[in-house]
Formats: sequence, C-alpha cells, structure tokens
Amino acid sequence: MRMRPTLSWIPDEDLPSATADLRPVVEALRAGGVLVLSGAGISTESGIPDYRGEGGTLSRHTPMTYQEFVADPQARRRYWARSHLGWRSFGRARPNAGHRAVAAFERHGLLSGLITQNVDGLHQAAGSRSVVELHGSLARVVCLSCGAVVSRRELARRLEQANAGFNPVAAGINPDGDADLTDEQVGDFRVVSCARCGGVLKPDVVFFGEAVPQHRVERCRALVREATSLLVLGSSLTVMSGLRFVRQAAQEGKQVLIVNRDVTRGDRYAAARIALPLGTALTTVAGLLGIPGDEAPPHRAAGVPAQAGGTPAE
Repeated sequence: MRMRPTLSWIPDEDLPSATADLRPVVEALRAGGVLVLSGAGISTESGIPDYRGEGGTLSRHTPMTYQEFVADPQARRRYWARSHLGWRSFGRARPNAGHRAVAAFERHGLLSGLITQNVDGLHQAAGSRSVVELHGSLARVVCLSCGAVVSRRELARRLEQANAGFNPVAAGINPDGDADLTDEQVGDFRVVSCARCGGVLKPDVVFFGEAVPQHRVERCRALVREATSLLVLGSSLTVMSGLRFVRQAAQEGKQVLIVNRDVTRGDRYAAARIALPLGTALTTVAGLLGIPGDEAPPHRAAGVPAQAGGTPAE
C-alpha cells in the first residue's frame, strides 16, 4: 500500500503576526552578507505550482517516495511517464521577477550565497551563479547502479524514441515536474535504462523519504555560519531539510527574515515575516536599493544551466 509522506504541519502555538513592511529586508541586504534560502513559492509566478500554498498540489497529489521508486518497477513506469510529459511544460518555464531580483542582489555583492530547495533551475536561468541545489536538479539524471550522470534532455530524447505518439492530456503539473495522469493514460509506457550499464535511472533530485547528501548539508551549514543574516523566500519550511538552517541561524544569533504569504514553521525563529507576493516584494526591495529592474541577463528556460556552472555530462 502506498503511504502518504508526512508533509503537513499545523501550528501548535501562537506565532508572531505577519507584516507588509519591507524595511528589514532592505536594511539586511544593504548591510550585505545575506544568505538566501528559497522554496517553491518563488517559482509560482513562473507557472510552477507549489505544494502547500493556496491551490497547492498536495491536496490532489502524493509525491513519489524514494522507497517506492527503488522497489516497484510499476511505480517507476508511472513516474517516468508522468515526469516525461511534465518535463515538456516544466522545461519551458522562465524565471520571474523574484528570481531576477535575487540574481541582481548577487551581482551587486549583497548576498553571501543562495540555497534553493527547488529543482527547477530557475535561479540559474535568471543569472544566479553561487547556487546550492539542496534537493538536486531535474535537469540531470543519475544511474543508481554505476553513478553515470546524463542530461535530462538526452533522456527525453531516448524516451521520445521509445514512446512514439505518447501525448496524453495531463490534469496538471506538480512542483517536481510530475504530470497528473491516470493509470490508463500511463498505459504501457516504456522506461529506458542506463545506456552505460543497463541500470535504473533516477532524476538527480532528493525524493521524499530520501536523505539530502551529507556533504551538501555541511556545505549549507557552512554558508549559514558565514552569513550575517538569513532571508527565506517562498518556503513553508514544513520539512526539516530547510528548517534546520533557519534553526541554526537563530541559534547562532543571525537575523532571520521570511517573505512568504502564509504562516511558516520557521516564524517562531524570525525577526519578521513579510506576507507579500514575492515578485512584487523583491522588485520593490531592488528599487529601494537603487538596483534597476531591467538589468537582468536574458532569460533561459528552466533546467538550462548557466555557462559558469557547466552542463551535466552527456
């Protein structure tokens, strides 16, 4: 039986009221050394839904767990059919004003780093360079047997060849790039194996029930230690993978600021939570800092890495 991951959180205490005052964010950025932690909420204005906000996908969609993906060939068939269809839309997403503002903050030397919980590549597409992808990237695929890494574009080409004519209409697209399809729509979709060893291929992302690689966690902890403050953008902080860095920052006496329209699990640690749409809020902050809103580099599609970061091996 497929078990639903523990993904929800209900406040068990009175949390500080939210504000619309952006001055603390402006002051923190002006001082420099700000570490950004971003979540799915920053990508909703690019057409990628989040999990828990208004209209979030958890009400109708249970994400794939690592344990199910590894153990069940039929589950992998469903996943790759849905993900292959979803990638066509997901890969066309473009960075929005929030992504572009974060990239501009970096170019102006206001950030010490950027940790994203997202797997969509939109920060890099907007021009951000120093990005730690906490949960990996849908732009890469890894073999669970030999460790070979290939680009998602290469896998998509192979899946197209193996499933000519596969073009069902999805009910929706989820934050992990997974399209909503029925079992009937999945049909006899053909999954391809690693071209090198014949092993099982998995997107290079951290599934629910899977641990974030320890070296990545330690890198993020180091970024928190080096930062003067932590700015959380568009994350409910429901899962521990992101919340632990908020707790660390608070324990180390670093100011925590959160921009998120809904209550978050990190509110108790924050100096302020600003309840505004991210694109509007960050564009306003950029203007108050004297950063032009039109200075961002040309847009790249989601999953298309910046040149500075290189491309996955193909």
